[in-house]
Amino acid sequence: MLEAVSAITSSVDRAGALSNVRSVHTEKLNSISTAQHVDFGDIMVQVAANAAQTLRAGEAAAIAGIQGKASVQQVVEAVMSAEQALQTAIAIRDKVVAAYQEISRMAI
Repeated sequence: MLEAVSAITSSVDRAGALSNVRSVHTEKLNSISTAQHVDFGDIMVQVAANAAQTLRAGEAAAIAGIQGKASVQQVVEAVMSAEQALQTAIAIRDKVVAAYQEISRMAI
């Protein structure tokens, strides 16, 4: 699982968006009017960065719980949040694969 998170993180790093992705995209999405265009790639970068950060936080909370530095409730909340982020990423991946397969079946 860490390798997958690292792969997502390195992809986002290469795009130059990981460090400030949350604040930049939040400001961008908040300032968009109906006439402006939202880039699908930017949204996917935001989702990947948020998922990677949530997974890291869940792992850090689990380690802190093992060391006795975090309560059981904090560990459970962080792990449940990480699980939800992972399930969301898997669902998005499945939809993208299904869309690709549908497009590849289209007659030209």
